[in-house]
This record gives sequence, structure tokens and C-alpha cells, in this order.
Amino acid sequence: VQLQASGGGLVQAGGSLRLSCAASGRTFSHYTTAWFRQTPGNEREFVAGISSSGERTVYADFVKGRFTISKSNAKNTVDLQMHTLEPEDTAAYYCATNTVLTRSTVLTYRTDYAHWGQGTLVTVSS
Repeated sequence: VQLQASGGGLVQAGGSLRLSCAASGRTFSHYTTAWFRQTPGNEREFVAGISSSGERTVYADFVKGRFTISKSNAKNTVDLQMHTLEPEDTAAYYCATNTVLTRSTVLTYRTDYAHWGQGTLVTVSS
């Protein structure tokens, strides 16, 4: 499966951005999908994930209430809506996906994911 991430850009603190991850080759309907982010010199960290059914979502504590992950099986996309952005959110954001045994599973470790998109850069100015 190939993933294409888009939607990054420059935004002022307090602003919003919507990232989108499009899949080709396979559908997201049988995969758990997540967004991670990474800054230079740091490990790639989990941001948000969604189960293959779309009914279960998991968020990192630092984005709860600000970010929302959603999926569209019809469009084969997984989006990350980001509100109230902070300079600390500046990072390259990556989407990742992997098959799972149950439709309610959400994987949160970077090493759980075999398929990655290229990063899309989000820059939040103060």
C-alpha cells in the first residue's frame, strides 16, 4: 500500500490545518491508520490513530481536544483536523497504516507500522 500525505503548511499560533492521507493499492477499510510527527533530532511520536472500523480513535495527551482524526472509506483517506495549533506542534507529520486482526484495534507504536507516507511539514509561528 502506498500513502500520500498532504495539507501541511505555515500557520499562525491558534490557527487550524487539515492533513490528509490518501492510500493507493489497498483500502483503509482493513487497516488501522495513524499520524505521527517528528522534529529534528527527536523520535517520531504518535499523534492520533483510528481503527479500521473508524469507530475507535486514540490520541496523544498533548493533542486531546485540539486534533480530530477521521477516515473515509469511500475516498480511501484518513484526515487529521488540527485546531488551536501551537508552535510546539511544528513538525513533519507522517501517516502510517498496517493490517490488524480486529476492526477495533488502534496501534500506537511506531514499530507497529509497516507502511508510511512521506512527511508533510507543519510550521506554526508564534
